[in-house]
Amino acid sequence: MTYKVALTGTTGKLGGAVLRSICENKLIAPSQLVIATSSDPSHSRWDDLRVQGASIRSANFDDPSSMVAAFQGCDRVFIVSSTVISLDFHDCAEGGRERHHIAAIDAARAAGVKHIYYTSLGFADRSKSEVMRAHLVTEKYLQDKVNDTRWTILREGLYNESWPLYLGHWNIGNDQRAVVKIAGDGKINWTSIPDLGLANASIIVDDSLRWNHKIVTLSAMNSHTLAEVAEMVSSSLGRELRVEIVSRNEHEQYYIDEQGEDEGMIKWWSRTYDALPDGECEKFDNTFVQLLRPFGRGPKPMQETVAEMLK
Repeated sequence: MTYKVALTGTTGKLGGAVLRSICENKLIAPSQLVIATSSDPSHSRWDDLRVQGASIRSANFDDPSSMVAAFQGCDRVFIVSSTVISLDFHDCAEGGRERHHIAAIDAARAAGVKHIYYTSLGFADRSKSEVMRAHLVTEKYLQDKVNDTRWTILREGLYNESWPLYLGHWNIGNDQRAVVKIAGDGKINWTSIPDLGLANASIIVDDSLRWNHKIVTLSAMNSHTLAEVAEMVSSSLGRELRVEIVSRNEHEQYYIDEQGEDEGMIKWWSRTYDALPDGECEKFDNTFVQLLRPFGRGPKPMQETVAEMLK
């Protein structure tokens, strides 16, 4: 079956992993790919794909018309959530990143796309985390407003590679703390970005309708607390590191006043710790494992990612 797939976010971590998975595993021909990018479409990074027949088109969340043009002739569009997290800071009374997401969704519909895939995050339906707020608004928009186009919501497991952010904004290579202050802890089904890239790619190229109007959880089956991640860091560094649970107010004050972190970022991010003790990020769903199995691989263990990042 011949169809066109538009991929957004391909210069980022998840979008890049999806693109690599499609190409390395020859899931579809390069001629079926449209790279919708906010970077320069003429950049040499795209030369190999262009030679193989892929189309490189300009698309920007802040320019809906550019997205409509980029998605023209595409049957499927993979929308990676906006990386402009500052839109969500300070309670975003006028709306946050969902503005970008909804603009991309509506552009896909205007371009006649048949199936939209949106990357959400692996928190609960009524999450206490502010990180999830824009995702939930976008999910609701798809569920309530989009009845003219097929859609799939992909709740990505929390990245293995994001542990420094969760572990008190750990500064790899330059952090001498023996104690990390966090405002809460709980089990997380950490999931590596390369593995997520392959799982997402497998869903995008699936010709069946099994994913239509589904919220799909993609996460590894093993879970670890941040305290356990700190032990992994200790093992790699050869020195003791432990976490200290403090109130959210103390957490915010410490990272803003003593560590010099951005106030908007910290107050937005700190509410993530409210979600962890409730088990919001402990997801046991074998869909992810089943998607990897045909490729002869299983989820990458968290210990491996931590050790590699601290080499």
